[in-house]
Amino acid sequence: MKILMVSAEAVPFAKTGGLADMVSALAIQLANMGHDVKIVIPRYYKIDRKKMEQLPGPMAIAAGSVETWSAVYTTKMPGCDKLPVYFIDHEQCFGRDGIYGVPGETDFHDNPYRFAVLCHGAFQLCRKLHWFPDIIHAHDWSSCLAPVLLKFLCRYSGFEQTASVLTIHNQGYQGQYGKDKYPALGIDWGLYYGAGFEHNGGINFLQAGVSSADMITTVSPTYAHEIQTREGGFGMDGLLRVRGDVVRGILNGADVEQWNPETDKRLPFNYSIKDMSGKAKCKQRLQEQMGLEVDPDIPVFGIVTRLVDQKGIGELFGPMHGAMFHICRNMKVQVVVLGSGEKWCENEIASLQYQLPNFKAYIGYSEDLSHLIEAGSDFFLMPSRYEPCGLNQIYSMLYGTLPIVRRTGGLADTVQNYNQETGEGTGFVFDQLDPSAIYNTAGWATWAYYNRKGDIMKMQNRGMRQNFGWDIAAGKYLEVYKEALKRGCNRDYQE
Repeated sequence: MKILMVSAEAVPFAKTGGLADMVSALAIQLANMGHDVKIVIPRYYKIDRKKMEQLPGPMAIAAGSVETWSAVYTTKMPGCDKLPVYFIDHEQCFGRDGIYGVPGETDFHDNPYRFAVLCHGAFQLCRKLHWFPDIIHAHDWSSCLAPVLLKFLCRYSGFEQTASVLTIHNQGYQGQYGKDKYPALGIDWGLYYGAGFEHNGGINFLQAGVSSADMITTVSPTYAHEIQTREGGFGMDGLLRVRGDVVRGILNGADVEQWNPETDKRLPFNYSIKDMSGKAKCKQRLQEQMGLEVDPDIPVFGIVTRLVDQKGIGELFGPMHGAMFHICRNMKVQVVVLGSGEKWCENEIASLQYQLPNFKAYIGYSEDLSHLIEAGSDFFLMPSRYEPCGLNQIYSMLYGTLPIVRRTGGLADTVQNYNQETGEGTGFVFDQLDPSAIYNTAGWATWAYYNRKGDIMKMQNRGMRQNFGWDIAAGKYLEVYKEALKRGCNRDYQE
């Protein structure tokens, strides 16, 4: 099957979050299964084109009110020679720092035009290569013009046998702009209403993508349900219910090459189910590195997160009412935090460090420390308001660290709640997002740590044995691709 991934980001070239990981991991898995896969992303300022091959000749792109021109560069995905990655090289749009914005302008004012160049460019790239895909797979709002272009324009000019799939990675980001930005898209005004762009007098990229795509996926089964509810739909639940017959939830896989405690090069000590001694040594190293009392018998709670509302930081760290102060004051535990984000929360974490000897934090991000926290902690706390998929709870289980999570999105799909009658489970799950629920569940986990050692060890073992590889997810995406071809082109894919 010929598959084109259209995305604003893909590791290792450009990344702001899990979207970049997913695009590359899924593409690599599909390529290794024998499919003809290509990725197209912008060539941002920090991506060195000197290490790439330039395709001959410029490429005309019909975004905006006048035709523009772009160069195209290509290279192979590191570690997968079967997977070419193409870069739309348009200096006006992408020759700057930042993917969607920078600290002084978090959402670039010309993003509608920038990502129109990407999406128009994706189709022009196919024409330039004389390669017409079975599937154009768009990712999040920044690629949503691609299914619109396919449905209303390109399907009548060389892409008759192509279908579209849109993956929603986070419903909270929809690409909403004023109506004055519509001409930047390079399409007729008739599609303002016809393709579903109109939203409260402006434009909404994700809404148009949802309206136009042949199939829609999200990154976990539970999240596929949640975005069709008033609580989780961010205003688009009605449209998603209308299109509910084409919505599928497919749980993301994890990069088990990078996240494997037996082979993880970022860990000071490796370990496995058969020999967990390395995990105890990682715990000691974590306590030493973070300035905590070195004591193997005290449970360590790890947190690696963006300090934003989605992650439940108000309920966890809120001054006077957050659960964290009381957890550290009232329970015999230690807590390690790695993250950055909202300034009030960073300040509160600094205050907690001053008040609590068993609470330590690193404001910022460190890949090495994130791996050490996963390996050296006994529990991993994720009280998310919503979580489309989540990866840290998966990493935690693979590393023998028991996740404490709210029952939402991918957290609900991956973590099995502890049953203290049978000892079954892979973590601790709560429903209501409030400080008391976080506090009580942390207390429950602490009680089990001190009183049910056998259950804790069985849960660790059970979590480490789970299969979170991309082979399962890739097989499900292939089924979605086949259904998209049936719905969009009325054709069956022949193996």
